[in-house]
Amino acid sequence: MSTTFTAALAGRLSSKNKDGKERRKLSYPVVLLIIAGALLLLSALRMITDANDLTSSGQYSSALAAAVPIGLAGLGGLWAERAGVVNIGLEGMMMLGTFCAGWIGWQHGPWAAALAGIVGGALGGLVHAVATVTFGVDQIISGVAMNILALGVTQYLAKLWFGAEGSEAQQAGGNDKQSPVMENMPNFSIPGLSDWLNDIEKHHWFLVSDAAGILDGLVTDVSWLTIVAGLLFVLTFFVLWRSAFGLRLRSCGESPVAAESLGVNVYKYKYAAVVVSGALAGLGGAFLAIGTHMYSDGQTAGRGYIGLATMISGNWRPGGVAMSAGLFGFMDSLQLRAGGPTVHALLLLLAVLLVGVAAWRLKVGKTRAAIIAGVIGALLVVWYATTDTVPLELVVATPYVATLLVLSVSSQRLRMPKANGKPYRKGQGK
Repeated sequence: MSTTFTAALAGRLSSKNKDGKERRKLSYPVVLLIIAGALLLLSALRMITDANDLTSSGQYSSALAAAVPIGLAGLGGLWAERAGVVNIGLEGMMMLGTFCAGWIGWQHGPWAAALAGIVGGALGGLVHAVATVTFGVDQIISGVAMNILALGVTQYLAKLWFGAEGSEAQQAGGNDKQSPVMENMPNFSIPGLSDWLNDIEKHHWFLVSDAAGILDGLVTDVSWLTIVAGLLFVLTFFVLWRSAFGLRLRSCGESPVAAESLGVNVYKYKYAAVVVSGALAGLGGAFLAIGTHMYSDGQTAGRGYIGLATMISGNWRPGGVAMSAGLFGFMDSLQLRAGGPTVHALLLLLAVLLVGVAAWRLKVGKTRAAIIAGVIGALLVVWYATTDTVPLELVVATPYVATLLVLSVSSQRLRMPKANGKPYRKGQGK
């Protein structure tokens, strides 16, 4: 009976997924070729521009740390929107995660802080689910309200609990804007491998040292929470795409009426998805607090919104979210490391990519798009040739510029769940 039900639901869902075109999937050999080509391009760019930070271990270690909270927020958005609920409140749920992590962390340590962040974010997700699923509040309005509510609640409670005159938290170093310092979350490195890769990186050999630098950044001083985040991406894929539970949940985002006709409790799955969404965003916020050893006001700095962008540019898939988060983490790391020369080198990379886009557009007969891409590429080459660095203001804005560029480029291939953001009431298909 269960097999028949699942097959019927899969048939309904697959019919809804068709948009008239067969989408080609990337095979593992093709993915490996793309990675190898990207590494060759970065290696050549480093040799030409002498921007060694492009493939340095420090850059990629910092990028990994910057990508994790963004990726967790994006993964949280994926859970909610695969069930048909838009979650713009990810930023607020991250705020709740940072606050709860700071509150518990200074008293009980970083692992307790991570759990507290999950609980705080899940509570935010529950509020959003009650408003949108039970009461049918507009999902955009509810998400915005969640962000405003979370900001006010965290600032008020910080003054009440961390900055209260004579309180234990104040005596431990807390104030109105931050919590007392918590213990450090342990990191790990792979013994022997880290030192060996670091030695190879120092030689600056073409391709070999670049690969060693990137790998060294990914295996040296890695937080255990980063490993947890990676496992959550894998777990999300198997739960949503390889289980009956995930099939039912995704059916709620494609056609809740069809799902209800096959016996799915749509409300239950939407609630589960939004609560999990908040928990993941809360863990992303906790990662920020644990990384800096405290909660501080304004700590999320818009990462919840960037997480939404990773979900969209990643086409509502865990692998796409992970890759987009890696890109944004890389750009965020550049501005944190004051990478003016590195961003300057990326102008040349962007110019080469635009020339490639122009050639491809010309081949498929889109002359106007080819000319525009070619002209912009030529202007970037001129900019690169006539300057030695880029203004600090542009470096700081790099993650947000990258967000807009990636969304612009990927907009033609995106396909969100068909019922995403649409209100649903039980029995409406009858």
